[in-house]
Amino acid sequence: MNKNFVWKSLKKLANLNFSLVVLSMIAFFCVLGSIVEQDKSLSYYSLNYPTSYLLIRLLGLDHVFRTWWFILVLIIFIFSLLVCTFSTQLPSLKNARRWKFLYNKNIFNKNEYVFGNNNNSQYFITNVIYSLIRLNFFVFYRNSSIYAYKGLYGRIAPIFVHFSIAAILLGSVCSFLFGFVVQEIVPKGEIFHLKNVIHSGFYSYLPSNIIFNVNDFYIDYNFNGSIKQFFSSLSISFNNQEILSGKIISVNRPLRFFPITLYQTDWQIDGLRINLGINSNFIQKKFVKTNINGKSCWLSNISINNEKNIFFVLFSLDNKILLCNTNGVILQEVNLREKFYVNQTSFIVQDIITSTGLQAKIDPGIFLVYFGFFVIILSTFVSYMSYSQIWIYCNLGSLTCLGSTNRASLFFEQDIIYLDQIYSRYLLYLFKQASKINQILA
Repeated sequence: MNKNFVWKSLKKLANLNFSLVVLSMIAFFCVLGSIVEQDKSLSYYSLNYPTSYLLIRLLGLDHVFRTWWFILVLIIFIFSLLVCTFSTQLPSLKNARRWKFLYNKNIFNKNEYVFGNNNNSQYFITNVIYSLIRLNFFVFYRNSSIYAYKGLYGRIAPIFVHFSIAAILLGSVCSFLFGFVVQEIVPKGEIFHLKNVIHSGFYSYLPSNIIFNVNDFYIDYNFNGSIKQFFSSLSISFNNQEILSGKIISVNRPLRFFPITLYQTDWQIDGLRINLGINSNFIQKKFVKTNINGKSCWLSNISINNEKNIFFVLFSLDNKILLCNTNGVILQEVNLREKFYVNQTSFIVQDIITSTGLQAKIDPGIFLVYFGFFVIILSTFVSYMSYSQIWIYCNLGSLTCLGSTNRASLFFEQDIIYLDQIYSRYLLYLFKQASKINQILA
């Protein structure tokens, strides 16, 4: 009794109107999450939404896709799809595989295909069976009645569609609950842990036993000076043991270290390391990014005395460093590790300090999402297979043929024409054989 009550309650989730309402809610929340910017700071919302930023924060509209109510709606829709599959589609598929022998055409609806009667007494059921098999039908025979069908895979496609949608949504829920995104800006030559969290799921955690090292960072430029690609060389240590060394990553070529994926996302030039004077004193000067004549460049300065400064100007990592005075006049061009003099003081630009922007991401639901989309694409092609049925029964010395299909009616009518042609050839062959036998006996 309790089992039937629970099943009847679950079957209400499979109601089409209820499913459409839940699907409309998901669509509305997705639109809302696209209108309101996600994962921004409180100051951003207070500046752009001065009258409603408190409501946005209270309802979680700044992270719609990770709120408990959005995940709850997704879970309800998943249950609705699964209950519909087990309560409606699977029984429908089971019913499609059953034998349906008919002995009276009056039980057919008016919308079904009726291909007429033929009172030729020479019709033979065996030849009809052979003809149907030639057309790739599955054929069943009982008591002078034939039932045949083909294209059953087309009836399976809606089931796979439901399972694929459920897999996509379930993968999204797993990503919301267990995934995280970390963004790091790391200078060349430094080591780092994952700590600068952008957003994380309720049950996610940062692995503390993994250490990353940025061995090198460099940029490839085009002939016109624009950036072609930028690269980072990374090493990974796990439990204080190096397990990966010198792995090069770039944009669209991430490093996958299960379960973490590291993406190359950004870069910046931080400053200069300068060897000053005969005592080889090292100083570091910060670069400031600016524009000169519409071109991006980086500036840094060193005070020579109370009245005089010199400026270092850098346009790209593969260009020389320009040395300028306070009036913007270029004094000279220098290369890395090239010695030059200012007021009889030696300078050597030992290194340009750069940082690489890396994004670390764990997304445990990505496999389910990709698998769901693969299945839904595959089931879309399978759904174009039409499910066709043919009934043939003997009635008062004649054979009556009736047929039905759920799509591609013109192709189904063509199958009926081919059936008649193949069957006629069988009859012609039998007539010829019968004539030869009569001639021999005569």
